[in-house]
Amino acid sequence: MSEAAGPDRTAILKALDEVIDPKSGQGLMAAGLVRGLVLREGRAAFMLEVAPADIDLYRRVRDQAEAAMAEVDGVEVSQVVLTTEVQAPTPPSMPQLRVSPRRGGPPPAGDSGRGRARVAEDPQAQLHPMVDAVKPPHVKRVIAVASGKGGVGKSTVSVNLAAALTKLGKRVGLLDADIYGPSAPTMLGVDGDPTFDAEKRLNPMEAHGVKVMSIGFIVEPGTANIWRGPMASSALRTLLNSNWGSEAEPLDVLVLDLPPGTGDIQLTLVQKLKMDGVIIVSTPQEIALIDARRAAAMFERTGAPILGVVENMAYFADSSGAKVPIFGTGGARREAERLGVPLLAEIPIEVPLREACDAGVPLLAQTTESAAAKAFLELAAKVA
Repeated sequence: MSEAAGPDRTAILKALDEVIDPKSGQGLMAAGLVRGLVLREGRAAFMLEVAPADIDLYRRVRDQAEAAMAEVDGVEVSQVVLTTEVQAPTPPSMPQLRVSPRRGGPPPAGDSGRGRARVAEDPQAQLHPMVDAVKPPHVKRVIAVASGKGGVGKSTVSVNLAAALTKLGKRVGLLDADIYGPSAPTMLGVDGDPTFDAEKRLNPMEAHGVKVMSIGFIVEPGTANIWRGPMASSALRTLLNSNWGSEAEPLDVLVLDLPPGTGDIQLTLVQKLKMDGVIIVSTPQEIALIDARRAAAMFERTGAPILGVVENMAYFADSSGAKVPIFGTGGARREAERLGVPLLAEIPIEVPLREACDAGVPLLAQTTESAAAKAFLELAAKVA
Protein backbone atom coordinates (compact mmCIF):
# COMPACT_ATOMS: atom_id res chain seq x y z
CA MET A 1 0.00 0.00 0.00
CA SER A 2 1.48 3.33 -0.94
CA GLU A 3 1.91 6.19 1.45
CA ALA A 4 -0.37 8.29 -0.76
CA ALA A 5 -3.27 6.06 0.28
CA GLY A 6 -2.76 7.02 3.91
CA PRO A 7 -3.31 10.25 5.84
CA ASP A 8 -1.86 13.49 4.49
CA ARG A 9 1.81 13.60 5.42
CA THR A 10 2.05 17.39 5.56
CA ALA A 11 -0.91 17.60 7.93
CA ILE A 12 0.59 14.91 10.17
CA LEU A 13 3.96 16.66 10.36
CA LYS A 14 2.30 19.97 11.15
CA ALA A 15 0.25 18.38 13.92
CA LEU A 16 3.31 16.77 15.46
CA ASP A 17 5.26 20.01 15.39
CA GLU A 18 2.57 21.53 17.59
CA VAL A 19 3.42 19.00 20.30
CA ILE A 20 6.23 20.51 22.36
CA ASP A 21 9.37 18.62 23.35
CA PRO A 22 9.76 19.36 27.10
CA LYS A 23 13.57 19.38 26.92
CA SER A 24 14.23 21.56 23.87
CA GLY A 25 11.03 23.58 23.81
CA GLN A 26 10.67 22.83 20.09
CA GLY A 27 8.00 20.93 18.25
CA LEU A 28 8.59 17.20 17.91
CA MET A 29 9.54 17.48 14.24
CA ALA A 30 11.92 20.38 14.80
CA ALA A 31 13.47 18.52 17.72
CA GLY A 32 14.10 15.48 15.51
CA LEU A 33 12.10 13.12 17.71
CA VAL A 34 9.82 11.67 15.03
CA ARG A 35 11.47 8.45 13.83
CA GLY A 36 10.21 5.94 11.29
CA LEU A 37 6.93 7.70 10.46
CA VAL A 38 4.53 5.23 8.85
CA LEU A 39 1.37 6.32 7.04
CA ARG A 40 -0.93 3.58 5.86
CA GLU A 41 -4.61 3.67 5.06
CA GLY A 42 -6.33 5.03 8.16
CA ARG A 43 -3.20 4.68 10.29
CA ALA A 44 -0.35 6.94 11.42
CA ALA A 45 2.51 5.73 13.60
CA PHE A 46 6.08 6.59 14.55
CA MET A 47 8.74 5.83 17.16
CA LEU A 48 9.56 8.37 19.84
CA GLU A 49 13.10 7.53 20.91
CA VAL A 50 14.44 9.12 24.10
CA ALA A 51 17.13 8.51 26.71
CA PRO A 52 16.33 5.78 29.26
CA ALA A 53 16.21 8.34 32.08
CA ASP A 54 13.57 10.39 30.20
CA ILE A 55 10.97 7.65 29.68
CA ASP A 56 8.61 8.91 32.40
CA LEU A 57 8.99 12.50 31.20
CA TYR A 58 7.89 11.59 27.68
CA ARG A 59 4.89 9.38 28.47
CA ARG A 60 2.63 12.45 28.38
CA VAL A 61 4.31 13.61 25.16
CA ARG A 62 3.53 10.23 23.57
CA ASP A 63 -0.13 10.58 24.53
CA GLN A 64 -0.23 14.14 23.20
CA ALA A 65 1.31 13.07 19.90
CA GLU A 66 -1.21 10.27 19.49
CA ALA A 67 -4.05 12.70 20.20
CA ALA A 68 -2.63 15.25 17.72
CA MET A 69 -2.40 12.72 14.88
CA ALA A 70 -5.87 11.38 15.67
CA GLU A 71 -7.29 14.84 14.89
CA VAL A 72 -5.95 14.75 11.32
CA ASP A 73 -8.49 13.84 8.65
CA GLY A 74 -8.22 10.23 7.55
CA VAL A 75 -6.52 8.96 10.72
CA GLU A 76 -8.46 6.12 12.30
CA VAL A 77 -5.60 4.59 14.28
CA SER A 78 -2.88 6.71 15.88
CA GLN A 79 0.13 4.97 17.45
CA VAL A 80 3.36 6.21 19.01
CA VAL A 81 5.92 3.71 20.27
CA LEU A 82 7.96 5.19 23.11
CA THR A 83 11.37 3.54 23.15
CA THR A 84 14.82 4.26 24.54
CA GLU A 85 17.96 5.02 22.63
CA VAL A 86 20.80 2.51 22.41
CA GLN A 87 23.14 2.57 25.38
CA ALA A 88 26.63 2.55 23.91
CA PRO A 89 28.33 -0.64 25.14
CA THR A 90 31.98 -0.73 26.09
CA PRO A 91 33.71 -1.35 22.79
CA PRO A 92 35.48 -4.70 22.50
CA SER A 93 39.22 -4.88 22.21
CA MET A 94 40.17 -4.41 18.60
CA PRO A 95 42.61 -6.67 16.77
CA GLN A 96 46.03 -5.04 16.61
CA LEU A 97 47.63 -4.65 13.20
CA ARG A 98 51.32 -4.88 12.63
CA VAL A 99 53.46 -5.15 9.53
CA SER A 100 55.68 -8.22 9.74
CA PRO A 101 58.96 -8.30 7.81
CA ARG A 102 59.53 -10.96 5.23
CA ARG A 103 61.14 -14.14 6.39
CA GLY A 104 64.89 -13.84 6.47
CA GLY A 105 65.08 -10.33 7.87
CA PRO A 106 63.83 -6.79 7.32
CA PRO A 107 62.75 -5.57 3.91
CA PRO A 108 65.50 -4.17 1.73
CA ALA A 109 66.06 -0.45 1.50
CA GLY A 110 63.34 1.27 -0.44
CA ASP A 111 60.96 -1.66 0.10
CA SER A 112 58.10 -0.35 2.22
CA GLY A 113 56.71 -3.81 2.76
CA ARG A 114 53.51 -2.80 1.00
CA GLY A 115 51.29 -5.78 0.40
CA ARG A 116 52.96 -7.79 3.16
CA ALA A 117 50.86 -6.59 6.08
CA ARG A 118 49.82 -9.35 8.42
CA VAL A 119 47.01 -9.23 10.93
CA ALA A 120 47.85 -10.41 14.43
CA GLU A 121 44.66 -10.76 16.45
CA ASP A 122 44.83 -9.75 20.06
CA PRO A 123 44.15 -13.00 21.98
CA GLN A 124 42.33 -10.95 24.61
CA ALA A 125 39.86 -9.52 22.07
CA GLN A 126 36.37 -10.61 23.06
CA LEU A 127 32.81 -9.57 22.32
CA HIS A 128 31.51 -9.91 25.84
CA PRO A 129 27.75 -10.27 26.36
CA MET A 130 26.05 -7.45 28.24
CA VAL A 131 25.63 -8.18 31.94
CA ASP A 132 22.00 -7.03 31.82
CA ALA A 133 20.95 -9.48 29.08
CA VAL A 134 17.39 -10.63 29.79
CA LYS A 135 14.52 -12.44 28.13
CA PRO A 136 11.23 -10.75 27.24
CA PRO A 137 8.61 -11.09 29.98
CA HIS A 138 6.69 -14.39 30.03
CA VAL A 139 9.03 -16.14 27.58
CA LYS A 140 10.58 -19.39 28.81
CA ARG A 141 13.09 -20.12 26.04
CA VAL A 142 14.69 -18.06 23.26
CA ILE A 143 16.16 -19.87 20.26
CA ALA A 144 17.91 -17.93 17.48
CA VAL A 145 18.24 -19.17 13.90
CA ALA A 146 21.26 -17.66 12.15
CA SER A 147 23.27 -18.13 8.99
CA GLY A 148 25.91 -15.52 8.25
CA LYS A 149 24.76 -15.05 4.65
CA GLY A 150 21.50 -14.71 2.79
CA GLY A 151 19.93 -17.20 0.42
CA VAL A 152 20.44 -20.37 2.48
CA GLY A 153 16.82 -20.70 3.58
CA LYS A 154 17.18 -19.48 7.15
CA SER A 155 13.70 -17.95 7.22
CA THR A 156 12.23 -21.14 5.78
CA VAL A 157 13.85 -23.07 8.62
CA SER A 158 12.66 -20.52 11.22
CA VAL A 159 9.04 -20.50 10.08
CA ASN A 160 8.77 -24.27 9.77
CA LEU A 161 10.60 -24.87 13.04
CA ALA A 162 8.06 -22.62 14.77
CA ALA A 163 5.19 -24.48 13.08
CA ALA A 164 6.70 -27.85 14.01
CA LEU A 165 7.07 -26.81 17.65
CA THR A 166 3.34 -26.02 17.76
CA LYS A 167 2.73 -29.55 16.50
CA LEU A 168 4.51 -30.73 19.64
CA GLY A 169 2.10 -28.76 21.80
CA LYS A 170 4.35 -25.80 22.51
CA ARG A 171 3.21 -22.18 22.72
CA VAL A 172 5.47 -20.58 20.12
CA GLY A 173 6.37 -17.09 18.98
CA LEU A 174 8.39 -16.00 15.94
CA LEU A 175 10.27 -12.72 15.83
CA ASP A 176 11.29 -11.72 12.31
CA ALA A 177 14.43 -9.77 13.24
CA ASP A 178 15.34 -8.86 9.65
CA ILE A 179 14.54 -5.15 9.75
CA TYR A 180 15.67 -4.55 6.16
CA GLY A 181 14.12 -7.62 4.51
CA PRO A 182 11.21 -9.00 6.55
CA SER A 183 9.73 -12.22 5.15
CA ALA A 184 7.60 -13.69 7.96
CA PRO A 185 4.37 -11.90 6.93
CA THR A 186 4.57 -13.43 3.44
CA MET A 187 5.68 -16.88 4.56
CA LEU A 188 2.97 -17.08 7.21
CA GLY A 189 0.29 -15.42 5.10
CA VAL A 190 -0.62 -12.81 7.69
CA ASP A 191 -1.09 -9.06 7.32
CA GLY A 192 -2.67 -6.22 9.21
CA ASP A 193 -1.87 -3.50 11.68
CA PRO A 194 -0.73 -4.71 15.11
CA THR A 195 -2.47 -3.26 18.14
CA PHE A 196 -1.07 -2.13 21.48
CA ASP A 197 -1.79 -3.47 24.94
CA ALA A 198 -2.42 -1.36 28.05
CA GLU A 199 1.35 -1.02 28.57
CA LYS A 200 1.81 0.28 25.02
CA ARG A 201 3.54 -2.92 23.90
CA LEU A 202 2.82 -4.29 20.46
CA ASN A 203 0.50 -7.29 20.34
CA PRO A 204 1.89 -9.93 17.95
CA MET A 205 -0.22 -11.17 15.08
CA GLU A 206 -1.11 -14.87 15.03
CA ALA A 207 -0.98 -17.37 12.17
CA HIS A 208 -1.14 -21.17 12.16
CA GLY A 209 -0.85 -21.25 15.94
CA VAL A 210 2.30 -19.08 15.99
CA LYS A 211 2.51 -15.59 17.48
CA VAL A 212 4.52 -13.52 15.04
CA MET A 213 5.96 -10.02 15.04
CA SER A 214 7.76 -8.34 12.14
CA ILE A 215 8.63 -4.85 10.96
CA GLY A 216 6.71 -5.91 7.85
CA PHE A 217 3.47 -5.32 9.78
CA ILE A 218 4.43 -1.72 10.47
CA VAL A 219 6.14 -0.28 7.39
CA GLU A 220 4.50 0.10 3.99
CA PRO A 221 4.73 -3.09 1.92
CA GLY A 222 7.36 -2.91 -0.79
CA THR A 223 9.18 0.09 0.62
CA ALA A 224 12.85 0.13 1.59
CA ASN A 225 13.77 0.69 5.22
CA ILE A 226 16.64 3.15 4.84
CA TRP A 227 17.64 3.18 8.49
CA ARG A 228 21.06 3.48 10.06
CA GLY A 229 22.22 0.94 12.64
CA PRO A 230 20.94 2.70 15.80
CA MET A 231 17.49 3.22 14.29
CA ALA A 232 17.26 -0.38 13.13
CA SER A 233 18.39 -1.60 16.55
CA SER A 234 15.79 0.60 18.24
CA ALA A 235 13.07 -0.81 16.00
CA LEU A 236 14.21 -4.33 16.82
CA ARG A 237 14.05 -3.68 20.56
CA THR A 238 10.49 -2.44 20.16
CA LEU A 239 9.50 -5.64 18.33
CA LEU A 240 11.33 -7.79 20.86
CA ASN A 241 9.45 -6.21 23.76
CA SER A 242 6.08 -7.16 22.31
CA ASN A 243 3.34 -8.74 24.40
CA TRP A 244 4.40 -12.36 23.87
CA GLY A 245 2.51 -13.96 26.73
CA SER A 246 1.16 -13.70 30.24
CA GLU A 247 1.89 -15.18 33.63
CA ALA A 248 -0.96 -17.64 33.11
CA GLU A 249 0.05 -18.51 29.54
CA PRO A 250 3.76 -17.89 29.01
CA LEU A 251 5.41 -18.51 25.68
CA ASP A 252 7.31 -21.81 25.69
CA VAL A 253 9.67 -20.87 22.85
CA LEU A 254 10.44 -17.63 21.02
CA VAL A 255 12.17 -18.34 17.69
CA LEU A 256 14.31 -15.49 16.37
CA ASP A 257 14.79 -15.34 12.61
CA LEU A 258 18.01 -13.35 12.46
CA PRO A 259 19.14 -11.36 9.43
CA PRO A 260 22.30 -12.52 7.66
CA GLY A 261 25.64 -11.15 8.73
CA THR A 262 27.26 -10.11 12.01
CA GLY A 263 26.39 -6.40 12.22
CA ASP A 264 24.54 -4.01 14.53
CA ILE A 265 21.29 -5.97 14.74
CA GLN A 266 22.97 -9.25 15.60
CA LEU A 267 25.16 -7.58 18.22
CA THR A 268 22.14 -5.82 19.73
CA LEU A 269 20.47 -9.18 20.18
CA VAL A 270 23.40 -11.16 21.54
CA GLN A 271 24.35 -8.40 23.97
CA LYS A 272 20.86 -7.49 25.19
CA LEU A 273 18.89 -10.73 24.87
CA LYS A 274 19.51 -13.82 26.95
CA MET A 275 19.46 -16.72 24.48
CA ASP A 276 19.06 -20.38 25.33
CA GLY A 277 20.63 -21.50 22.08
CA VAL A 278 21.51 -20.75 18.47
CA ILE A 279 20.90 -22.90 15.39
CA ILE A 280 23.28 -22.32 12.48
CA VAL A 281 21.77 -22.85 9.01
CA SER A 282 23.90 -23.51 5.93
CA THR A 283 23.80 -25.24 2.60
CA PRO A 284 26.43 -27.95 1.94
CA GLN A 285 28.59 -25.81 -0.32
CA GLU A 286 31.81 -24.31 0.99
CA ILE A 287 30.95 -20.69 0.12
CA ALA A 288 27.95 -20.86 2.47
CA LEU A 289 29.91 -22.64 5.18
CA ILE A 290 32.51 -19.86 5.24
CA ASP A 291 29.84 -17.35 6.30
CA ALA A 292 28.24 -19.84 8.68
CA ARG A 293 31.60 -20.07 10.46
CA ARG A 294 31.65 -16.30 10.92
CA ALA A 295 28.20 -16.40 12.52
CA ALA A 296 29.20 -19.30 14.76
CA ALA A 297 32.36 -17.47 15.82
CA MET A 298 30.35 -14.39 16.84
CA PHE A 299 28.00 -16.41 19.03
CA GLU A 300 30.85 -18.38 20.56
CA ARG A 301 32.65 -15.15 21.50
CA THR A 302 29.52 -13.73 23.13
CA GLY A 303 28.74 -16.84 25.13
CA ALA A 304 25.53 -17.82 23.30
CA PRO A 305 25.41 -21.64 23.17
CA ILE A 306 25.26 -23.20 19.70
CA LEU A 307 22.72 -26.03 19.67
CA GLY A 308 23.77 -27.43 16.32
CA VAL A 309 23.81 -27.06 12.56
CA VAL A 310 20.98 -27.49 10.05
CA GLU A 311 21.92 -28.39 6.49
CA ASN A 312 19.29 -26.86 4.21
CA MET A 313 18.93 -27.79 0.53
CA ALA A 314 20.81 -30.97 1.43
CA TYR A 315 19.61 -32.88 -1.62
CA PHE A 316 16.88 -33.18 -4.22
CA ALA A 317 15.02 -36.47 -4.63
CA ASP A 318 14.48 -37.23 -8.32
CA SER A 319 11.53 -39.16 -9.78
CA SER A 320 13.14 -42.48 -8.82
CA GLY A 321 13.72 -41.35 -5.26
CA ALA A 322 17.48 -41.07 -5.65
CA LYS A 323 19.07 -38.24 -3.67
CA VAL A 324 20.82 -35.71 -5.92
CA PRO A 325 23.27 -33.51 -3.93
CA ILE A 326 22.87 -30.34 -6.00
CA PHE A 327 25.02 -28.21 -3.68
CA GLY A 328 27.46 -30.91 -2.65
CA THR A 329 27.26 -33.29 0.25
CA GLY A 330 28.43 -33.56 3.83
CA GLY A 331 29.62 -29.97 4.22
CA ALA A 332 27.34 -29.04 7.11
CA ARG A 333 28.01 -32.36 8.86
CA ARG A 334 31.75 -31.71 8.75
CA GLU A 335 31.19 -28.16 9.99
CA ALA A 336 29.10 -29.45 12.90
CA GLU A 337 31.92 -31.84 13.81
CA ARG A 338 34.42 -29.00 13.64
CA LEU A 339 32.25 -26.95 16.03
CA GLY A 340 31.70 -29.93 18.29
CA VAL A 341 27.90 -29.73 17.95
CA PRO A 342 25.33 -32.09 16.41
CA LEU A 343 23.96 -31.96 12.89
CA LEU A 344 20.33 -31.32 13.82
CA ALA A 345 18.66 -31.91 10.44
CA GLU A 346 19.17 -32.30 6.71
CA ILE A 347 16.36 -30.50 4.91
CA PRO A 348 15.85 -31.57 1.27
CA ILE A 349 14.82 -29.35 -1.62
CA GLU A 350 11.12 -29.94 -2.27
CA VAL A 351 8.66 -28.28 -4.61
CA PRO A 352 5.88 -28.47 -1.96
CA LEU A 353 8.14 -26.65 0.50
CA ARG A 354 8.75 -23.83 -1.95
CA GLU A 355 5.05 -23.66 -2.81
CA ALA A 356 4.11 -23.55 0.86
CA CYS A 357 6.42 -20.59 1.50
CA ASP A 358 5.00 -18.67 -1.46
CA ALA A 359 1.42 -19.49 -0.44
CA GLY A 360 1.91 -18.21 3.10
CA VAL A 361 1.18 -21.59 4.72
CA PRO A 362 3.99 -23.44 6.53
CA LEU A 363 4.66 -26.89 5.13
CA LEU A 364 3.90 -28.41 8.55
CA ALA A 365 0.43 -26.86 8.41
CA GLN A 366 -0.23 -28.83 5.21
CA THR A 367 1.49 -32.17 5.73
CA THR A 368 3.69 -34.11 8.10
CA GLU A 369 4.50 -36.84 5.59
CA SER A 370 6.97 -35.33 3.14
CA ALA A 371 10.71 -35.76 3.68
CA ALA A 372 11.13 -32.06 4.49
CA ALA A 373 8.18 -32.07 6.90
CA LYS A 374 9.61 -35.08 8.73
CA ALA A 375 13.00 -33.37 8.93
CA PHE A 376 11.43 -30.26 10.48
CA LEU A 377 9.56 -32.37 13.03
CA GLU A 378 12.80 -34.14 13.96
CA LEU A 379 14.50 -30.77 14.31
CA ALA A 380 11.70 -29.49 16.54
CA ALA A 381 11.87 -32.60 18.72
CA LYS A 382 15.62 -32.12 19.26
CA VAL A 383 15.18 -28.42 20.03
CA ALA A 384 12.26 -29.06 22.38
